[in-house]
Amino acid sequence: MSEKKIEQRVAMLVEEKIADRPDLFLVEIKMLPSRKLMILVDGDNGIGIADCAAISRFVGFKLEEEEVIAEAYNLEVSSPGIDSPLILPRQYTKNVGRNLGIKMLDGAKREGTLKSIDNDNIIIEEKVKAAKGKKVEVVEATIPLSEVAETKVLISFK
Repeated sequence: MSEKKIEQRVAMLVEEKIADRPDLFLVEIKMLPSRKLMILVDGDNGIGIADCAAISRFVGFKLEEEEVIAEAYNLEVSSPGIDSPLILPRQYTKNVGRNLGIKMLDGAKREGTLKSIDNDNIIIEEKVKAAKGKKVEVVEATIPLSEVAETKVLISFK
């Protein structure tokens, strides 16, 4: 079975397993060349290890039962790491109020506090230097998601 078909079947299995948990959502599935099947699942309030283990057991059992993957593989179910880019609008929603580092498609970099998200845009508060000799201003900016290459949550240890 092709990697794409494996990923599609795994997505269906994950969705089936979390169907009764509206707070959980599938972020990404990757079959890596090293034969590691990575499933990233998140929750509106995070996801615990017990949920990851239950998803792993369910998906692993079904894949074996259906003989979806012929060769040996490793199955890993986890939440996206704190340094993982935000992929889904739902991930932005759960990070409202946090500082984001945004890489734009044109190469520009922006940074600000996420205020809200709608279907097509994120709204951030960013610090902008005014004219020479002026103070830094905090302005609200609307950024179309279609112009964003990558967004990461910025962690401060201050």
